[in-house]
Amino acid sequence: MKILIPHRVAPLIEQRILSLYPDMQIVLTDEEGIPQGDASDATIFMRWWTSIEGFRQTMSLAPNVKWVYTPSAGIDHLDTDLMRERGVILTNAAGAHAIPIAEFVMMFLLSHVKKSRILMTFDRAKWDETEQTKLDELDGKTMAIIGLGSIGQETAKRAKSFGMRVVGSRRRPQPTKFVDDVVADDDWMSLLPNADVIVIATPLTERTREMVNATAFAKMKKNAYIINVARGQVIHTEDLMNALRAGQIAGAGLDVTPEEPLPVDHPLWEAPNVWITPHISYSSPKTRGRMMDMFIQNLERYMHGQKLLNIVDFDEGY
Repeated sequence: MKILIPHRVAPLIEQRILSLYPDMQIVLTDEEGIPQGDASDATIFMRWWTSIEGFRQTMSLAPNVKWVYTPSAGIDHLDTDLMRERGVILTNAAGAHAIPIAEFVMMFLLSHVKKSRILMTFDRAKWDETEQTKLDELDGKTMAIIGLGSIGQETAKRAKSFGMRVVGSRRRPQPTKFVDDVVADDDWMSLLPNADVIVIATPLTERTREMVNATAFAKMKKNAYIINVARGQVIHTEDLMNALRAGQIAGAGLDVTPEEPLPVDHPLWEAPNVWITPHISYSSPKTRGRMMDMFIQNLERYMHGQKLLNIVDFDEGY
């Protein structure tokens, strides 16, 4: 059996594969995901962060691939139609990034309520004129998490430790640890009027694209703070900027933007009370290890004919 793996992670995974399956043939892929050897009989493809064109080219060179593993949680950057047509199973790394992203959410939130960005530039000559008397606290506030997947659930866990009330939405509403109230995806807007902070953690699909729009902002409190760690396109950018300019909401923490990199002249940079970071919330020295562990776990299941974990539903988009 032959497997395609990215050269970037070969030092982390190659020997682990061969220790389990010494006869496994491994072909490395380059920066664009293109095989550096014969891929015509490869059946497994571990992709990396490459362009959709590179993905399509690799799939054309590997017509016998049956299983694709993506180290991402989202799949909006992949050709799912191609995989569906070929009967390919796609699994993702949902959960591998959850802990660092949840911690990043709390960084955004604590920075907002404790005004850390203001205090970092504290002028000792204006000791009595600082904003320190206007700080807030999280205890007793309500967090609404739109998308209670692995990231949403890890975020809920941390919010509860700060004494917050946590509500959220998920495809199948069911009791969820650390969450006080769960509603169906279609009812997510009902959570907004009472929320002090809204965390966007839902996958990008045709249903969720620009779903956080003017109608949603109109339902939010004026002191509501919105955090997006999903995809920039889930929020209607113009409506977000209008809400910020009008003081309709208190601010926004955005680790994802409608374009990435966000052009230096994009008006979102100048919107008031917005903190933009470069899609970095997943970053942790432990993330790649978790990704590789997920792959190995599924590789063993694949080799034993067992159902794989984290299979993506092409209809749902995650």
